[in-house]
Amino acid sequence: MKAIVQDRYGSVDVLELREIERPVPGDDEVLVRVRAASVNAYDWHFMRGDPYFARMIMGLGGPKARIRGRDCAGVVEAVGARVTGLVPGDEVYGEVDGTFAEYVCVPDNAVARKPANLTFEQAAALPLAANTALIGLRDVGAGQRVLINGASGGVGTMAVQLAKAQGAEVTGVCSTRNVDLVRSLGADHVVDYTQEDFARDARRYDLVFDLVGNRSLTDLRRVLTPDGTLALSGGGTSNGGSFFGPYGLFLKARVVASFIRHRVVFVAAHQSKQNLDALRELAEAGTLVPVIEATYPLSEAAKAIRHVEIEHARAKVVVTTRAASPT
Repeated sequence: MKAIVQDRYGSVDVLELREIERPVPGDDEVLVRVRAASVNAYDWHFMRGDPYFARMIMGLGGPKARIRGRDCAGVVEAVGARVTGLVPGDEVYGEVDGTFAEYVCVPDNAVARKPANLTFEQAAALPLAANTALIGLRDVGAGQRVLINGASGGVGTMAVQLAKAQGAEVTGVCSTRNVDLVRSLGADHVVDYTQEDFARDARRYDLVFDLVGNRSLTDLRRVLTPDGTLALSGGGTSNGGSFFGPYGLFLKARVVASFIRHRVVFVAAHQSKQNLDALRELAEAGTLVPVIEATYPLSEAAKAIRHVEIEHARAKVVVTTRAASPT
């Protein structure tokens, strides 16, 4: 089978389309024939081994997970001996390393039936981004007034929709070109950061969901209500070269968390069939609609990652195993 493989850290030139052996599912795994997979910031962080601090987990000399891609949608090809509820031919989506490939083995607890009303491309856009947004809003608690910094990104576009579904008054922060997009997703207020500084605004929020990591803790806390919550997830600069990246902000937050009134939480997605089932219900109800900016064939996955890393793509970019040109 074909897959996008990397042996060392670096820019997109470390990614190679190779012919490798097709995986065989274990007893608790599902073999999925991938139809589409989406790109996340996660992919370029792993590609570059950035931040350096994270290489203790990613792999010191090179990535332990050598095939890029984290989410996918496709068709069940085979199931392990202990897998129940899925059979070959079922359309599924899920979250696991190694999805920029024609086939991938996914743990049974990380794959679920695909939303029936979504294409494979749309379904592939959901797992990591929507799961992060769901955990950040459902488990943290949205409150009445929510600010989402990075509202036009992969997680941000999901978070705007989920916060509105919870009945929150939503303010999204984005660049000029994405104002209309964020407003179309249901945001009550949109702050164009090239024209306004949300940290200097008079509005106060019950929850600030920061997905960018480009503002200080002081700025983020300044716009919270006295008993508000700051949720931190992701961020960091592109092109690599940072030691702590977004972890720097997380570490500072941990230090001050015990001395401030505000609640500070760190949001990270984890594989969850239950969350995938919840997202499927939201998608099938029309509450959650993935937004896709561009689609690339598997052979151009490096271009897709570059699109997300350098061009700051709006919403999601998808890689498909079917022959296609960027849209």
